[in-house]
Amino acid sequence: MPTSPPASFDAASLYDEAMSLPQILFSFRGRIPRKTYWLYGVLGLLMVSVMATLLFGIAGVEERRAEVLANLLIAWPAAAISAKRWHDRGQSAWWLLINLVPVVGVIWSLVVNGFLRGTVGANRFGEDLTGRL
Repeated sequence: MPTSPPASFDAASLYDEAMSLPQILFSFRGRIPRKTYWLYGVLGLLMVSVMATLLFGIAGVEERRAEVLANLLIAWPAAAISAKRWHDRGQSAWWLLINLVPVVGVIWSLVVNGFLRGTVGANRFGEDLTGRL
């Protein structure tokens, strides 16, 4: 006879804690759901970029150079988060290269990673972290 989860069981917390912050930001392995992509990959990195640009400006760094330095600071985490999102869709991380296509590539990547549901169930990159089938 199957047992039911405890009354305090929260399915949302199941996938929120599936990866540690360093794994989300620096590892290219695994899958992440759309919620994690928007929180860490878009909003979080946008805030870090703005804060870094402002801090570089306060430190007297030229505006254009400050923007470049801030973008370099978030380049690896942005690539790692996007790679895991492509994995969630069942695609290789080589799809990151679509961002090199001016305008269209960035829009394509944002739509696919930000709005389309990942593969239901396990795929070659790992388990479905949303817990929904």
